Amino acid sequence: MSVSSVSAEGFAREGLAVLEDITESARDAVARAAGLIADCVRADGVIQAFGTGHSQAIVLELAGRAGGLVPTNRLSIADLVLYGGDDPSVLDDPLLERKAGVAGRIYDLAEPRPQDLFVIISNSGVNSVVVETALRAKERGHRVLAITSVAHTRAVPAGHESGKKLADLADVVLDNRAPRGDALLELPGGGAVCALSTLTGVMLVQMVVAEASRLLLDAGERPPVYVSANVPGGFEGNLELEKRYAGRIRRTAS
Repeated sequence: MSVSSVSAEGFAREGLAVLEDITESARDAVARAAGLIADCVRADGVIQAFGTGHSQAIVLELAGRAGGLVPTNRLSIADLVLYGGDDPSVLDDPLLERKAGVAGRIYDLAEPRPQDLFVIISNSGVNSVVVETALRAKERGHRVLAITSVAHTRAVPAGHESGKKLADLADVVLDNRAPRGDALLELPGGGAVCALSTLTGVMLVQMVVAEASRLLLDAGERPPVYVSANVPGGFEGNLELEKRYAGRIRRTAS
């Protein structure tokens, strides 16, 4: 890639090329991922979405947004404080996501049911809390959908004592196609700029939600989908949809 590619036009060109390729190359994986989500919704399950760092942006794309599925929870390391009663200072540790035992507490605080699906998002797919969350979910009988960079995870060593990576544990892996280190445009003299994983992660999430919705519609079921609260009746309609999952999704917790 030439230095001249480091520009708005360069990123748009390179990024759009990856997105266009994903629409074809990820078709089978998206179909399998959509099947997991549709099965979860049919079974009255909740989609438990977890990520750390910038992967939380993709969690937000899946959990609790207009046009998204209602039975979704956003799980986070901050749950240790928000729901677990820990002192906020624990979040000051920049290496918290690499510490053993954190994932187990996040899982327990979520109180998932067996039919719940775990969607775990991590560009590297190697940090302890991500791998431990997947391990705990699998041990408890949940299906696991991973969104990760296959290129990055293959290029770096495992960070968990098991030697496992997120992609090793998932029932379905969606490759966000981000390069090692995430940044897309190479700089002269080394390094790179402009991360790709959020752009491609959003595309993958919305493709999967669309395909899962098609599966539900084909089965004669209406997908439980949020309407924007900023349109007339949206807020009230969403409250009605949420009643089905009262106490199981955190937006309905008392």
